[in-house]
Amino acid sequence: NEASWTQVLEMLEFMSDATRVPILLDGDTGYGNFNNMRRLVKKLEQRDIAAVCIEDKLFPKTNSFIGGQAQPLADIDEFCGKIKAGKDAQSDDDFAIVARVEAFIAGWGLAEAVKRAEAYRQAGADAILIHSALGAPDEVLAFKQEWADRLPVVIVPTKYYATPTEVFRSHGFSLIIWANHLLRAAISAMQQTAQTLASDQNLFSVEDRVVPVAEVFRLQGAVELQEAEKRYLPLRRRGVQALVLAASRGTELGELTEQRPKTMVKIAGRPLLAHIIEALNATGIKNISVVRGYKKETVDLPNLNLIDNDEFDESGELVSLLKGLRGIQPEQDLIVCYGDVLFNKYIVQILAESEDALAVAIDTNWIESANRHRQADYARCSMPHSRESFSARVTLKHVSAEMAPASIHGEWMGFIKIGADEITAVGELVEDMLRSADRKRAKLPDLLNLLVENGKQIRVRYTTGHWLDIDSLDDVIHAGNF
Repeated sequence: NEASWTQVLEMLEFMSDATRVPILLDGDTGYGNFNNMRRLVKKLEQRDIAAVCIEDKLFPKTNSFIGGQAQPLADIDEFCGKIKAGKDAQSDDDFAIVARVEAFIAGWGLAEAVKRAEAYRQAGADAILIHSALGAPDEVLAFKQEWADRLPVVIVPTKYYATPTEVFRSHGFSLIIWANHLLRAAISAMQQTAQTLASDQNLFSVEDRVVPVAEVFRLQGAVELQEAEKRYLPLRRRGVQALVLAASRGTELGELTEQRPKTMVKIAGRPLLAHIIEALNATGIKNISVVRGYKKETVDLPNLNLIDNDEFDESGELVSLLKGLRGIQPEQDLIVCYGDVLFNKYIVQILAESEDALAVAIDTNWIESANRHRQADYARCSMPHSRESFSARVTLKHVSAEMAPASIHGEWMGFIKIGADEITAVGELVEDMLRSADRKRAKLPDLLNLLVENGKQIRVRYTTGHWLDIDSLDDVIHAGNF
């Protein structure tokens, strides 16, 4: 089967994009008559192809090594017209047309080969390719001796491969084409690999015979693409990652957490953590790390970066946070959240889309919160939620479980956005805090307050409802309807 010339052009465009090495196309018979040849030359020049080789056989052609002597040759005048048409059509003076002479293949002898080559030279060909199916180079050497240096001569020693290259060099041949050996080598390698895989049914026997994946990426130019992304993509498009703090048991849930941590308690038939992952995924966050501790072997959901906090029973949230920050790559913005909170995806989305280095989500409906008469993290901000605050830059001032109602502007929902450029600094601050023994059980609100004290601006994103802390058996029951 022969590919159409438009299919060939498509592949040539990809090749030309990928290399600066001059490309000589095997153009078969020129894909038709003189008019097809004119169009072919224009299309090749548009794709920066250096040259085309056409052969003096009839369209559609057959491979020269398949019954070559039974294959008729093109009329000399008609083939010369095709060469002239191609040369007249070219606009780049450096574009070349190589005329391939098949007289030896057809069994017509040296005289016919020289006759045809001379006619093609006079028609404007830039070089002659002389072909032979013999196992020795006698025919091509005889042609070169007779031809001398009228035009450069190209050969394809597929059949007479045992001849030393120095022989061709000493006879003045201009170019040797090693025609199909890369393809044939690839076929052997693929067949051997396929046979080994079929018989052994594992990768051990072939892994040392194949290139590493890194080499595939190198050939694809992956490193250059990554560098280009840094230059041309806005920083906010670096993506967002998430860190879920889920090391604690959750003793308030009693028997439900005897064999699993709170984050793995079933809500509507699935672990609480699975709901959290689903909400994060829905906002486009796929890079998710989870800090686990109690019954850590049960925290085994797929596609997570699992980070262990084996000190969970004698430490607080900041120890888990520090271990988490040490276990992630700081190239992406980070959303930190707890492993016991159900939430609507838009809460994470408004933080992820924020261009602020530090940001938190604050629920304005704190009066009706399920946490109203238990542990709650109340927030005082630079201004309360209002029409004016919608367009203003509201910042966090303080977070506390004990706060006068008149000072409360909302409830912190347990979410922190940390920009990529701030991750290292926040980690260093947490590390410094934990040097004090009395802070080993410190919590995230303690970190937020210290950041504010240190002059950091923490942007407040007001929202209303659509989240639920799982801190009691009643919460587990209500969560089924969340």
